[in-house]
Amino acid sequence: MSTPKGRTIIALLVALLVVAVAYFAGIAVLAHNAKKPEPTLTAYSHGKSVTVQPYMYCTVSIEGRQLQLNNCDKSQSVSDLDVPPGSPLQISLPSQVVDAPWEMLLLYSVDGKPAQRMATHRDYAAGARAITIPTPKDPRLKLATIEIHLPIPARDAEGNEGFISSGIWAIRTPAFQELAPSLG
Repeated sequence: MSTPKGRTIIALLVALLVVAVAYFAGIAVLAHNAKKPEPTLTAYSHGKSVTVQPYMYCTVSIEGRQLQLNNCDKSQSVSDLDVPPGSPLQISLPSQVVDAPWEMLLLYSVDGKPAQRMATHRDYAAGARAITIPTPKDPRLKLATIEIHLPIPARDAEGNEGFISSGIWAIRTPAFQELAPSLG
């Protein structure tokens, strides 16, 4: 027959085991339900780099026969980076961008007036994880803003078809301040 002291030790060990199992089960549930971090870009120019958080990012799902945007974060985050004329801008892309069709809006200040250029994933090598945007050495032509978009097809209530972005990342340079008054 066991002694009272032995039964107490066994009871404490069983209680400790139950607490440990509950603790690790709770950690597993929290880890499973934790929000995945949103994808970020890394931009580098002229000896400086910045981590670019999404301006807007949504997860995309298919419900029935329609694409749905879910869990949209519309933080409107914009990263600032100096990109002097003649200095290239290098951008590292996360898998969420690399594995999708993407487009890029480049806004320039040309003698203080806005001019834009579009580029897409097709302008770079398939699967490129990093892209380089050269900038002209002409000081009258300055890169002001870069936006990378993840477009998806959409149809409005009237049946008009087009594209909307499920993700946007934005980088602003000091040249943007020259354009701000003219952009309204």
